[in-house]
Amino acid sequence: MIEIAPTDDRKTCYALRHEVFVVEQGYSAEGEVDALDEGSHHLLAWKDGAPVATARVHIEGETAKIGRVCVLKSRRGTGLGADLIRAAVTLAATYGARRAVLGAQLHAVGFYGKLGFTPYGDVYDDEGEPHQMMARAP
Repeated sequence: MIEIAPTDDRKTCYALRHEVFVVEQGYSAEGEVDALDEGSHHLLAWKDGAPVATARVHIEGETAKIGRVCVLKSRRGTGLGADLIRAAVTLAATYGARRAVLGAQLHAVGFYGKLGFTPYGDVYDDEGEPHQMMARAP
């Protein structure tokens, strides 16, 4: 069984993010941990005692920005990513957010669409990877 819960264990979240974004996907390590991390809520998913996924939720007023969503390659395609996003949206609503936004890698727009997010704005570049902003009500 997989458990997803808020955590203060940022070190483990950062390690997962480094493995997925820097090692696997080639993003720069310098930008992976940023100024939003300190004031954000973090979610961590565990399977059999090992961390397998993470996301952060940064609340600004009535908007929650969901970001740094990553699932270990070995756990993709299991529904864990969808469960993680649902947990992030629930967490956002708990803190009074009326809108949840995220920057989706272009190939993941369909995935987020199935979870109720709709695209807005223009496609933008993040370190060579096209992204699309998306939003939904929690």
